[in-house]
Amino acid sequence: MHLRTVRPLLAVLAVSLLAACTGTPDGTAPSAATPTASSSASQGTSDSPAPDTETTVPAPSPSAPPAPPGGPGAGNAELAIMVRPSPTETAVNYTLVCRDGLPTAESKHPNPEAACAALKNNAALLSPAPKSKDVACTEQYGGPQTATVTGIVDDTPVDAAFARTNGCEIGAWNAAQDVLGASGGAA
Repeated sequence: MHLRTVRPLLAVLAVSLLAACTGTPDGTAPSAATPTASSSASQGTSDSPAPDTETTVPAPSPSAPPAPPGGPGAGNAELAIMVRPSPTETAVNYTLVCRDGLPTAESKHPNPEAACAALKNNAALLSPAPKSKDVACTEQYGGPQTATVTGIVDDTPVDAAFARTNGCEIGAWNAAQDVLGASGGAA
C-alpha cells in the first residue's frame, strides 16, 4: 500500500476513535439521530439549567421564622423569664403561661394579668425588629439590669434579651416591662 492510501485511512480511524471516546452520559456514542447540546435550541429553550448542571449562584439562605405581626394576637404564651438586677445579684425567675390573654394557674409571675394582657395587645412585643445601622441611640445608662425571655408566643419562638445600657435598650425594656415583672427589674 502506498502512503497516500494509508494516511486517509489513518485519519478516518483517528476520527472514529475520537468519536467513540466522547460518548454521552449514559455511555453511548453520539449518533446523527441523538441530539447534542448545540441542537437544544431546536427543542425549545428553558431558563433553568439541567438538574445536574453546576451553577455559581448561591442557594438562598434559610430564613428565620417570621415574627408575629404587631398588634393584637391570640394571647397564648409559655415563657421563662429571668431578670438579673445586677451582675452580682441573684437572678429572679418567672414562669408565665397565658391562654387567650389570661394567665393560667401555672404562672409564677408578680403580675400575670398585666403580662398576658400586654402580650395579647402586642404579639410582637418580645420580637422587636433588629436595630438598623442608621439608628442612633442616646448614650444614657438606665441601670445594670438584664433580662432574658424564652418560650413561645402565639406559636412563634421567642428568645429575647433586654438590658438598660442605652436609650434604645431602655425603650425596649420599658415596652416589655409588664412581661419582665412588676417593676421590670429596675431598681
